[in-house]
Amino acid sequence: MALKPQDVLVLLKWALYPARKWTVRAMAKEVGLSPGETFSCTRRLVQSRLLGETGEDGTLSPLRQNVVEFLVHGLRYSFPPERGGLTRGVPTAHGAPVLRKHFSLARGAQLPVWPDAQGKVRGEALAPIYDSAVRAAAGDDSMYAALALIDAIRAGNARERELAAVLLEKMVMGARQK
Repeated sequence: MALKPQDVLVLLKWALYPARKWTVRAMAKEVGLSPGETFSCTRRLVQSRLLGETGEDGTLSPLRQNVVEFLVHGLRYSFPPERGGLTRGVPTAHGAPVLRKHFSLARGAQLPVWPDAQGKVRGEALAPIYDSAVRAAAGDDSMYAALALIDAIRAGNARERELAAVLLEKMVMGARQK
């Protein structure tokens, strides 16, 4: 059993909203997957010890320390970045708002973008971790920020990766378990 890129989308939703009682159908809608694929993702995440049962009712929750360790240290090796040419898209990695304020762009450098016809920025194409990531991030600022941080970890230089890891850990560890 090996994790797949779409598992990361499901994992992020669980990690960002751990108090929500997720149904397969609700999760599928949020991340742009079919219910069957979402169920398979959840099963792989449980087998990988990134999600675990909590409480007597068997409710699943992210195992936060494991999630952080995987996202910060394993993701860039499991799912290396795929770059492309100049295109229109949605800013990601150090080009996204969550990191852009921390870095200045070198003269002539292009921001990394997820290729998207509706995007408003022109930059260097950086394929998202999974095709539906752009849709999953569109209506959720926290998900967008988390996916952009993941891209910085996957494709950024050392300073970008380091800051992205700190910010992502704060997001995952700070999510409320209410």
